[in-house]
Amino acid sequence: MAAHSTRLTADDRRGLADWYRRNRARSASLFAVIAEDAYYTRPIDLRNPVVFYEGHLPAFSFNTVVTKGLGKPSIDARLETLFARGIDPHESQAAKGDPQAGWPSRADVQQFGAEADRQVLDAILNGDIDQPGHPLLTRAEAVYAILEHEAMHQETLLYMWHQLPHTDKHAPAGYAPMTDGTPPTNDRVTIPAGRATLGVDAGARPFSWDNERPALSVDVPAFQIDRHNVTHAAYMEFVDAGGYADPQWWRPDDWAWVTEHHLRHPLLWEQRDGQWLWRGMFRQFPLPPSWPVYVSFAEAAAFATWRGRRLLSEAEFQRAAYGAPDGPADHDGQDRPYPWGTEAPDARHGVFDFSSWHPRAAGSTPAGQSAWGVHDLVGNGWEWTSTPFAPFPGFTPLPSYPEYSADFFDNDHFVIKGASPATARELIRPTFRNWFRPRYPYVYATFRCANDV
Repeated sequence: MAAHSTRLTADDRRGLADWYRRNRARSASLFAVIAEDAYYTRPIDLRNPVVFYEGHLPAFSFNTVVTKGLGKPSIDARLETLFARGIDPHESQAAKGDPQAGWPSRADVQQFGAEADRQVLDAILNGDIDQPGHPLLTRAEAVYAILEHEAMHQETLLYMWHQLPHTDKHAPAGYAPMTDGTPPTNDRVTIPAGRATLGVDAGARPFSWDNERPALSVDVPAFQIDRHNVTHAAYMEFVDAGGYADPQWWRPDDWAWVTEHHLRHPLLWEQRDGQWLWRGMFRQFPLPPSWPVYVSFAEAAAFATWRGRRLLSEAEFQRAAYGAPDGPADHDGQDRPYPWGTEAPDARHGVFDFSSWHPRAAGSTPAGQSAWGVHDLVGNGWEWTSTPFAPFPGFTPLPSYPEYSADFFDNDHFVIKGASPATARELIRPTFRNWFRPRYPYVYATFRCANDV
């Protein structure tokens, strides 16, 4: 594939600046959901308190583009260091102590953020951000990195907010989850043997993360895949059958996690007076049987084992989502930029891009199905794969964010693909890879089962 143009035009700069403003406006709207009293709380023990993220987003952008990229002076070195980076520690290292200790006031955070935004926008519009051969600024790579970084963090914010008490959040006008729908009949689709492309060469598109590079074409044997994601109704069968009480379905470390935390059902399920409820963002409501179930990798793998099946590999997901009968994928790689074809993603194709606070019934966007007739491969929930997160041959760390991927090549994170309701449309591309630890239950990730043919 020909390399993408390496020089920014004035229109390109305006487009990037508009994207930055959209990101910052969306982030501001998400922080506005949180009650003031919750600002220093930690909704998830394995994450920093809310205050960190309001500072981290502008600090990361400023540090990456303005100070590291362009060599400009600091605004506030202490805050830039404090807000530099947040990672997902192992579940055994949940943060402790006073969540407010050492954090600045919200006014100071917002004042810092406003100045960082001003300087980042000035750099995007007027700075020398496109320097061929520069370790951070070749093809304006640092600018694309900060834009996608903030979009990814917005999804982190939502699943963090989901863990806050309802009294700590302000419901937006018109909040009305779409809970109707009948669980679809989940028949199996046979995907014939073919090839799948896992990645993209540097320069083939305006931006890609280092874990997406370089392109890797692989043979995929024939397999069967569920047409739909596993729904609440289907997963309830596992719960009712005592799946959380039987170690035979679980990997040893996963079973230890289940027993230590006395788990009996998915994180967002609750039972009251004999009725199953779903803990929505702003209130509880009866568990929608037709929705895809959100679970950890550990829970997804246990269910698949109980069914006598398995999870998809990353290559199988790629083949099912982007391949097509008699298309180029049968010869030299994927042939569709999206499961549904070439049209740009919109609400007809899936539940993504913050179009909903929650998922919808499985199969509710048939216009988004793949060439094989498989639904919701993009949208309504990320999809767990059985593939450990690892580099492709020829991997090189991204100079603008060298620790982004490499720190997680530890055989303890698994690839998830697709998109959730809180995934920005700018991240919807065949090669985008996400990853989490197997016992991390907070992410909006579902799954479907597969088997060999």
